[in-house]
Parts: sequence; C-alpha cells; structure tokens
Amino acid sequence: MKLFISADIEGCSGTTLSAETHKEEACYRQFADRMTEEVRTVCLAALEAGADEIVVKDGHGDATNIDFMRMPKGVKLIRGKSGHPYNMMFGLDVTFDGVLFVGYHSPAGSSESPLSHTSTGASNFITLNGKEMSEFMLNTYTAAMLGVPVLFLSGDQGICDQAKEMIPAITTVSTKYGIGASTINESPETVLEMLAEQTRAAVTKNFKSCKVKLPKQFEYVVNYKDLHKAYRMSFYPHFERIDNRTNRLVTTNYFDVLTAHHFVVY
Repeated sequence: MKLFISADIEGCSGTTLSAETHKEEACYRQFADRMTEEVRTVCLAALEAGADEIVVKDGHGDATNIDFMRMPKGVKLIRGKSGHPYNMMFGLDVTFDGVLFVGYHSPAGSSESPLSHTSTGASNFITLNGKEMSEFMLNTYTAAMLGVPVLFLSGDQGICDQAKEMIPAITTVSTKYGIGASTINESPETVLEMLAEQTRAAVTKNFKSCKVKLPKQFEYVVNYKDLHKAYRMSFYPHFERIDNRTNRLVTTNYFDVLTAHHFVVY
C-alpha cells in the first residue's frame, strides 16, 4: 500500500494566530513542532496498519516546516516548492493507493476558523462550481484527476464538515473549532490518540468508497481583497472580469483550474 500525505499547519491543534504560522515569528517553532508530531503520528499509524511506502508533502508556506529528522523509516518527505501547479499535492501520481490530509483548515470566506483562507490571504473568497473552494476541495479534485481516493483528513471542525459533505465515507479528526478570532482546542495528547486511531481505521477500509468523480465542467471564481490585484489578474488567459474584485474561469479541464490558481492567487 502506497500512501500520499499532504500536510498544512493551520489545522493542527493549537494554531490560532497568523503569527504562529510564520517562520519569522518567535512563536512559530512550537507550532511547526506540533505539525511535525501530528504528521509523524499519522505516518506511524499508517505503517502499523499495513502501508509499505508513504510520501509526505510539506504544504505550508515555503514547505520546510516539518522536521525531517523525525520522519519514520519508510517515509519520504518532499520539502520546498517545486513550482508545479499541483503545489501541495506535488509528488502525487497514479501509483498511489490513497491520500491523507493532515492539519487542513477552513476556506477563505468561512467563519469556522480565525485562520480561514485558501492558499494565500489574497482572496475574500474563491468558489468552484458555486461552492466555497477550500484547499481540501482543490487538492481532492487533483487526486480525483489521477484516480486516487482521499481517505482521511484532520483539521478544524469546519473543514471536517466540508470534507464529509464532499466525501461521506472519508475519515476525519477534528482538532479544534473556531469562534470569532478564537479557537477551542482538543488537548495535544487527545489529538494524537485520535489521529492514530482514525488513521488505522481509514487505511483499512474499502478505498473505493472514498473516490471522487470529477465534474464535467468547472467554474472557478476569485473575489480579491486588493482591487489592483483583481485588475492585473483579469488578464490571465481565459479569465473573465466579472466586477472590480471578481474574475472567473470556465473550463472542462481541471488542470486549467490548477494552473490558473497557481498564478492568480499567489
């Protein structure tokens, strides 16, 4: 069994403030350590449950947050930003049996977490076929494009709920929930216990129940915080300017969405 793990930091237990996710801030290190520990726990549980090979993609910021010295034997860690439109899913291909998401968070426009955003802080919201587009949705469709099922997600309660809506059979672990600018967090020990238990459950069930079918057409809409950025990005090929803050792309090819997103929100 070959598994791919895409990891972020904002959905790990404890993280609440933007400063806690930025390397230049003194408070960052303990939360990077927490991200490492949650990823390590999921890896160990998956290996125990029968995984033969695991590839982890560090998906936050410059993608050098996870302590590679703490990754278990049998795990490969992808660090840094390749520049490929797959971004947080770089390294995934058709040879993988399943995908797991660790430390994911609610999307831009959501009130479910004080750290809600989609890829960057550039947008007020992004929608895909009329629904709020989270990094979970973006990356799940990347996996679906390659025929790989998404088995597991951990993160804030809001993204767990959205994951269940999109993939009813997915296994989730809620690390916290947000109220206004605050988070109410499970204890670190409890989260690690849940991660281990639910990872084992996720990788020993019928993977076919977690496969997602790609829509036949995609309407990708970005509403920007910055008027100037909205104007500049409206010149991206095949983007349509809807209003002063909003651009739209319509396509039948999901890779077009990935490529557009790679350029217009960063």
